[in-house]
Amino acid sequence: MSAPSMAAALAASLPAPAAAATPAAPTYEAIPPSMSTAIDVEAEIPLTCVQLDALVVSKIIQHSQDSPSGSAHGLLLGLDLEGTLEVSNSFPLPNHTNDDDEKVSKSLARYQTSMLRSLREVQGDDNVVGFYQATSLGAFYSQSLIDTQAIHQERLRHGGVVIVHDVSQTARGTASFRAFKLTPSFIDVYKKSNFSASSLVHHRLTFSSILEEVPLRIRTNPLLSSFLNVLAAPSSASPYTSAHLGSPATSAIPPSYSALDLGNSGLARNLEQVAEGIDNYRTEEGNVAYASRQIAREKLRLETHLAKRREENAQRVSQGLNPLPEEDVSRMFKIPPDPSRLDSLLLLGQLDAYAKTLESAAGLGLAKMYAARAGHTT
Repeated sequence: MSAPSMAAALAASLPAPAAAATPAAPTYEAIPPSMSTAIDVEAEIPLTCVQLDALVVSKIIQHSQDSPSGSAHGLLLGLDLEGTLEVSNSFPLPNHTNDDDEKVSKSLARYQTSMLRSLREVQGDDNVVGFYQATSLGAFYSQSLIDTQAIHQERLRHGGVVIVHDVSQTARGTASFRAFKLTPSFIDVYKKSNFSASSLVHHRLTFSSILEEVPLRIRTNPLLSSFLNVLAAPSSASPYTSAHLGSPATSAIPPSYSALDLGNSGLARNLEQVAEGIDNYRTEEGNVAYASRQIAREKLRLETHLAKRREENAQRVSQGLNPLPEEDVSRMFKIPPDPSRLDSLLLLGQLDAYAKTLESAAGLGLAKMYAARAGHTT
């Protein structure tokens, strides 16, 4: 599904901004002093942390594993309380491959509305606080993610967040979850739809300042923690079976030997992504350079005609005639706007993510190989 269709569907399902009209004489019940900091009606408390429930973590991991090519995405539900965005539930969004963006947008909007209505009927959390997106090798910069997060920050009370889950890290035994928001400087440029070079320099905007990371923590309830401890702890064998058969104590969760894996299987794929990202960036820079040359050529033609018009007007003035207007010459040429640098920024963000993932994987792999070699020689 393309970026405009997904953004349009989310815009249709999210609540519209509240109307400015208010009753003539509103009356409100006083908030107790003990709850004055917890109830943030006007969204004055800044968002300082995102708290993921263990149920949400398991749902996102399962959805990412079941989805093809790591294209899983969905909505996050919860509540913001005292500057902490508590995400208590989530549900996946269907991944449409149809080329008809309008039909996909309407279908996705109906699905989201139906899911939120069903959650409301069973007294579940139906307050949208953001969305999650699965990615691979840490490269999550995309036009779709930017457009969707921009809609959330415009419509949701605290702006909402995007949770990025790295599928490649989970495959190595490490569940990677990060929370992000768009920076105010990028929102300012995004609303003006001006990503020219001069605008980026004026706002000091680079690929690293598009998103700002929000601290994230995962919460497990006592019941789940107790259950996991029971599964991980060795089971106490019966004294009769242990005495006669000598059966060792085992746990329900088998031991993991992923730490002993040298982890070199993904390096080739990572290098391919880096090379492909460099090629895409060079292609985009070539397109920007071509557009810049076209603009410079049109400006030169305009300046040439204006110079001729000024010479002609000087001759007319010397002959006592009225000068001709220069606006007629300006209307003959349509100078195209400066090329957008947003795609270049996103490609640089992807390249940076690929390079950092490659650095981490290669460094850990080298350490394991030296350790294995040292253990083999001894």
